[in-house]
Order: sequence, then C-alpha cells, then structure tokens
Amino acid sequence: MSPAQMRAVDTLGPTFLLPFIHAEPLNAATIFCRHAPLIIEIGFGMGEATAAIARTLADRNFIGIEVHTPGVGALLKLIGENNLDNLRIIQHDAVDVLTNMVPDDSLAGVHIFFPDPWPKKRHHKRRLIQPAFVRLLGRKLHSGGYLHLATDWEDYAHHMLEVLAGEPALENTPDAVNGFAPRPHYRGSSSFERKGLAKGHGVWDLLFLKK
Repeated sequence: MSPAQMRAVDTLGPTFLLPFIHAEPLNAATIFCRHAPLIIEIGFGMGEATAAIARTLADRNFIGIEVHTPGVGALLKLIGENNLDNLRIIQHDAVDVLTNMVPDDSLAGVHIFFPDPWPKKRHHKRRLIQPAFVRLLGRKLHSGGYLHLATDWEDYAHHMLEVLAGEPALENTPDAVNGFAPRPHYRGSSSFERKGLAKGHGVWDLLFLKK
C-alpha cells in the first residue's frame, strides 16, 4: 500500500468501511442515513470507476466489495477526495457478504466489471460468473433490479451471456444486440479499460433485469 492509501484507511476507514458480520442483514437506510436504491459492486479493483459512478449517480447508495487491501485504500482515498457520502466498502469475500448480510429482494442493482477471465480452459471453473453465483445474485435483486457485467475478453463475454440467459429469474434488456447491451452512460472508462482499448481489445456489456 502507498502512504496515501494507508492514511485513507486510518482516517476514513472507521467511517466508510463496514465490518463483515455473519448473519446480520444490512440496513442501508441506517448506514447511509437516507432511503435510496442500493447498488452493490463486486470486485472494484482500485476503485476508479466505482468512485466515478457513485459521483454520477448521487441519488443512489453504493457498497463496494473487495478483498484487495491496496484497492480498498485507493477507493477510500477517492471517497475522501470527492466527498462521496453515498459509498461504503466491505473488505470480505463477496459470496459470504451476499449470503449472510444482504437480504433477498433488496438490491436495485449489481455491478461486476472486468472480473478475472481465467483464460486457460482448465481454469474456467474458477470464473466468478457461474450459474450458482448468478442464481444468488438474482435472489438479492428486487423485481426490476438489474445485473450489469462488463468484460474485455470475448470468450468470457459469451460465457457470461450463456449463464445469464440460462437463469430463469433474469431477462435481457430490449435494446441488447446479439445479447449484449449498449454501454450505459454511467459506466465511465477506467485506466485499466483504456489500456485494453489502446491494445485493440473490445469491451462487452451485459445488462439483465430481474423479472
């Protein structure tokens, strides 16, 4: 961790880091001191895109889940620099958080951007987007809530599309083309994505709704 990231953890962590508590449901209205749609982002990396989205969608509440400590420090630093009162962080495994802390039918949205593609075929079973995990996400979304995924690996994009299309609780958006959604206005590009685009990589967005 950089000195700035460590300072952010020390000074902002007590306010913006939420503890993982087994079998204690989140109360978003208490955490954020307001009633607003709640969106969870899983695996936010260094948090650049997360902070930008929270700034753009200031009328919504966000919780980012990440296990990587430098990333947590980096996002805390951005929270402080941008006065993002609508964003909190949980540093813990996402499946544990969703299973134990997030009530069913409570989320307006879930974001998962550029998860590890595990490109080697023998490693595909390690990919985050699998039927059981998507089924869990579907339970946590309320009716009309959305699941937004993005990847720069075409093979993973088609895997994601197959998994999401196979989940009965979800349906694709009407404006999808060949299964993939136009890039939503709120998802700005991160430095990671810009580097990929500079190398000629494509980017695929998927946007599915809870029935």
